[in-house]
Amino acid sequence: MRHASASNETIENSSLTMTDLFKICTQCERLSKKDVGVRIPRPMGNGPSRFIPEKEILQVSKLDERTQSIFEDAFAVLGRLDNISLVMGFHPQYLESFLKTQHYLLQIDGPLSLHCRHYIGIMAAARHQCTYLVNLHVNDFLQVGGDPKWLNGLEEAPQKLQALGELNKILAHRPWLLTKEHIERLLKAEEHSWSLAELIHVVVLLTHYHSLASFTFGCGITPDIQTDGGHTFRPPSLSGYCVCDIANGNGGLEEMFGNQQVSESSGEVEVLMERMKQLQECRDEEEASQEEMATRFEREKTESMLVVTSEDEECVPSRDVSRHFEDPSYGYKDFSRRGEHVPTLRVQDYSWEDHGFSLVNRLYPDFGQLLDEKFQIAYNLTYNTMATHQGVDTSMLRRAIWNYIHCMFGIRYDDYDYGEINQLLDRSFKVYIKTMVCSPEKITKRMYESFWRQFRHSEKVHVNLLLMEARMQAELLYALRAITRYMT
Repeated sequence: MRHASASNETIENSSLTMTDLFKICTQCERLSKKDVGVRIPRPMGNGPSRFIPEKEILQVSKLDERTQSIFEDAFAVLGRLDNISLVMGFHPQYLESFLKTQHYLLQIDGPLSLHCRHYIGIMAAARHQCTYLVNLHVNDFLQVGGDPKWLNGLEEAPQKLQALGELNKILAHRPWLLTKEHIERLLKAEEHSWSLAELIHVVVLLTHYHSLASFTFGCGITPDIQTDGGHTFRPPSLSGYCVCDIANGNGGLEEMFGNQQVSESSGEVEVLMERMKQLQECRDEEEASQEEMATRFEREKTESMLVVTSEDEECVPSRDVSRHFEDPSYGYKDFSRRGEHVPTLRVQDYSWEDHGFSLVNRLYPDFGQLLDEKFQIAYNLTYNTMATHQGVDTSMLRRAIWNYIHCMFGIRYDDYDYGEINQLLDRSFKVYIKTMVCSPEKITKRMYESFWRQFRHSEKVHVNLLLMEARMQAELLYALRAITRYMT
């Protein structure tokens, strides 16, 4: 695979290791203690996540050689180790697939130029007011030669990019409304038209960053040190952490003073495991009719629309973010309250496996395979544990989470009993899921802590990976179906 050209040189061939990085950081530490006029930036936050203790994240690579190796490779290629990767490090098998897919999407030769890829990433992340991803890609956009004027607002970008505004907002908030007419307008815009191959690349970028914004908010990711809001030049204190902590095992405040554990609800895990056992027994004894299965799906779909995402008022995006997209008032709505409904897309009529995969692979060679592997890893990932319990088959729970998200988007699996969802997912968990998937900018630490209180943080990150990938696949299905309908 060849890299698309860029105006800046990468350090892809660097042999820099985490040990080398630690030595560099140590030298910086010494300089900062001397009055030599060198100002050393320090992270603003207390670790990569506002929700997860820094100590737990840093221990991952210390104990897992595979994770540390992935971190080293990522740093060698990108010249940085972002906080998203550090949190994903709980699950190295997934992280490796994610980084490979994202690298292909942003760096390898494809239909779109490098600066356009980063600008589309900015547009997608801004749709959910995700300043973390916006700032990350503003820097990358400038580094690969992007025009700074485009960053003044979407109206300063070329007309061809401006035309993506409607596609961006529909995919982000109401993807079931996307039609072949939307696709036709983009492909037949005379001198501003997109090719089919370009449009596939666009769609994958938009859905990737919409869903990654969900993960960013869902895990409480803090700004990276090199971005706006991620550093300070104040003197060092106990609250500072450094990327070199990955190598030397420093844990900051939590390691020195210990973690204060949130009180746990007794028996939560055991109750969930018992429900899974009972549902499996019911499956073995009887099977609901197709009519009953369809009724249960429609009931769950309607109920999912009534789940309130947040008690807070609507988040008003700042000018810094809203300038990168059109129609800020457009968002997810509770359609059933206005007498509207989300139409049903039956997977047997259009699925990723039978339809979407081949379309992506045909128009964006090899990427469909990478995407499929990432979906499969996220869906099938298991350690056969639930909190402190070992040897647990979690497939029923993982399927319920995945199918609940697709249900919210109107996607139905004919062979799934949607009555299981209410048995396995309690209301606080449903509120978290819907908020993270539909309005991630409203996620709070309280919401993160309110579900699965006896589970480990690594298990909650696992849930967020499921939510992210299920959301991306749902958006993709509607976009690819619209493109297929246009083509036929």
